[in-house]
Amino acid sequence: MSPLHPANTSSLDSYWMPFTANRQFKAAPRLLSAAKGIYYTSIDEREILDGTSGLWCVNAGHGRAAIADAVSRQLQVMDYAPSFQMGHPIAFDFAARLAAMSPGGPEAGLDRIFFAGSGSEAVDSALKIAVAYQRAIGQGTRTRLIGRERGYHGVGFGGISVGGLVNNRRVFPQLPGTDHLRHTHDLARNAFSKGLPEHGAELADDLERLVGLHGAETIAAVIVEPVAGSTGVLPPPRGYLERLRDICTRHGILLIFDEVITGFGRLGSPFAVDHFGVVPDMVTTAKGLTNGCVPMGAVFASRKIHDALMQGPEAQIELFHGYTYSGHPVACAAGLATLDIYRQEGLLTRGADIAPKWRDAMHSLAGLPHVIDIRTIGLVAGIELASRDGAIGARAHDLFVDCFERGLLIRVTGDIIALSPPLIIEPDQIDQIVTTLADGLKRLA
Repeated sequence: MSPLHPANTSSLDSYWMPFTANRQFKAAPRLLSAAKGIYYTSIDEREILDGTSGLWCVNAGHGRAAIADAVSRQLQVMDYAPSFQMGHPIAFDFAARLAAMSPGGPEAGLDRIFFAGSGSEAVDSALKIAVAYQRAIGQGTRTRLIGRERGYHGVGFGGISVGGLVNNRRVFPQLPGTDHLRHTHDLARNAFSKGLPEHGAELADDLERLVGLHGAETIAAVIVEPVAGSTGVLPPPRGYLERLRDICTRHGILLIFDEVITGFGRLGSPFAVDHFGVVPDMVTTAKGLTNGCVPMGAVFASRKIHDALMQGPEAQIELFHGYTYSGHPVACAAGLATLDIYRQEGLLTRGADIAPKWRDAMHSLAGLPHVIDIRTIGLVAGIELASRDGAIGARAHDLFVDCFERGLLIRVTGDIIALSPPLIIEPDQIDQIVTTLADGLKRLA
């Protein structure tokens, strides 16, 4: 038994927890003490099926010895090296491996890799690169950044400015010169869709409205999640991403896909770019990049963008941007070992084989109490519940606690359950998720 027992709440006081109702949690803590494969172990030694890949990040499952060994070796060889005007081989090795498997394949040309320390940092990097690129090609008036309602792009000031989740924005000032497309959630027309929603491609035309309002010459980039994850799993309407790509191209606007969640096999393809066949100008990644083992983010940028900044005197810094931990050697070691596991076990495409079972299992919950929509794509699911009067989010939180007590970890946002298990999940474990959820839904008030 761990020395940190749930009853010992005084030892919980010092940690100010992120995105958590701290007082509620510390009154009845849910603590995890170990992890292996697709299961956590709770502090009271119960087995908890990880239905969320940690936080969308442990794609290859927990406790992978090859990653731990690679990290250990790297720590013993070189724990840290600076990346400003210096370099170390493993960062170049990792970048080359990523470039070789870059979103969209060689013809997409998204093979210039900028490293960051997280998804939030990757997003802010991509936004800054977009503005710098427009300036470099003589389009210095293009500084406006367009996000989307209900979008999540991390918690930096750039990310919350283009993000569209109100609770992430309401307390904090945002960057001037940002605006938002309408979201694509259409419960009335698209509820219980199997596959991509049929209605809503025309919502991409909202970008034309913003061009008319602000002028194309002021807009540097549009950033969207191909599948909006943190808001509750919103797959794009059929044809929506293609339409958005066409509008951006027509008006000289860069298109950024935030694939922090969808990257590295979550949809049954290496990236959403591959899944949908739509090529943006940049892709942000993190999470599955290192299987969640060491914090890291990366931007895949097109050669067009990269090369436009490689101008001027050779001794001049081309982009005044970076982080202390850009290309951290230990993170790179974890990333290289993660890529090896993905390749050896075929995990970047395994989800495509399991997706039909996953879809049918999730949709079997239709008709149970409080369920008003179910959305699936790849190995992701969103189950939307009717809210209690005056208590949005309370019903899903109760289900979250109930499932945890019965051996299943889910994620909730508002009254939407989000599921994204490790890519190593087996059919019987999918059945376990559905059975636990179904029983919990029947118990809900």
